[in-house]
Amino acid sequence: MLRLTALSIVLALAVSLTSAAVILENGMPILWAQTASQVTELPIQNGIVTPDPWHFLNRMSLYRLMIAATDPFMGSMGPTATENPMWGLPLQLGWMLTSGRLADPTGTTTCGHQTGDTMCISPESWWGCVNYFASAIPFLSAAQQGFMGDQVQVQMQVPAGVEGYCTTYASCAAQYPDVISKWDAFFQALKAAADSPLPDNEKKDSLLGLYWVAQMASTYASAACNARQSYYSSAEVSFANSWLNSAEYIAAAHFQSNFEKSVAFITPLPGRILQEGDSAPNIADMTQEENHTLYIFSWMKNINSLLGGTLVRMWRSAMCSVTTREKGREMLEQLLLNPSYATSSFLSIVTGMTTSC
Repeated sequence: MLRLTALSIVLALAVSLTSAAVILENGMPILWAQTASQVTELPIQNGIVTPDPWHFLNRMSLYRLMIAATDPFMGSMGPTATENPMWGLPLQLGWMLTSGRLADPTGTTTCGHQTGDTMCISPESWWGCVNYFASAIPFLSAAQQGFMGDQVQVQMQVPAGVEGYCTTYASCAAQYPDVISKWDAFFQALKAAADSPLPDNEKKDSLLGLYWVAQMASTYASAACNARQSYYSSAEVSFANSWLNSAEYIAAAHFQSNFEKSVAFITPLPGRILQEGDSAPNIADMTQEENHTLYIFSWMKNINSLLGGTLVRMWRSAMCSVTTREKGREMLEQLLLNPSYATSSFLSIVTGMTTSC
């Protein structure tokens, strides 16, 4: 009986270890129902909205509010209610939470760990730091551009003793002017698109282009977080850098990171932090899909490095028109989601596409 009980425990543990990170709850991003649906539901002090981006529900609320505020301007994206490209951001944040990537990697606090406040986002987390540039800063820009209401002032909270994070529109504009200007341009273009005579497919491509320019500006600025990578294994650092590198391809193709496509791309991401010795596609406690995604991310980064950055440059050159970007998005889906799609095919097709521009 004891042996059967022990076996049951081992099997239960095995099932939990081989499960990918959970990113959905009742068909929405995890814990979505507990987030703020109105700006007035966020903390407010002396008339200033003061979200706490180091609490998961507050940071997720920033996404919910931005999606709701920009949805009326997203008609060109498609007919359904979930075509907004910003849907990729809350889904990604949910993956970071459930895979343990927002917890304190130093072990000096219980922030984000099961033994502490599971909703805590550690300022020492590299993932949490990188995401700050794609959550708090865009929200400050959106508020400045009037998407959160008339003359709404926002100041992000910051934990005591933590430095280096800008907290207001003015401080972020001073510290990261390129990031703020790119997000401002995107939000301004959204409003202008309503009166644009362009056909929807061109309007959509233009807005997605501006969106990804802003996203990449946030990504490049997040180099400020690099020192935090020292808290992770070499395998996790390699994956993190490959993950950043993949954004170059997605951005150049003007990928529409709507709800459906984002779920497909984020679900196979690794459901736990990688440890020393983890080597895809042969990580025993990860699914075939997780192993494939890790392998492809690594391949793309390694080939680009071997070619001295040529693959990314070739890809950018190939993504020169609405037509080639549509083809590029299809290729990325095949490469990342179809294990039978050969990497050699991807390389040869990209090489050929550059000659058509």
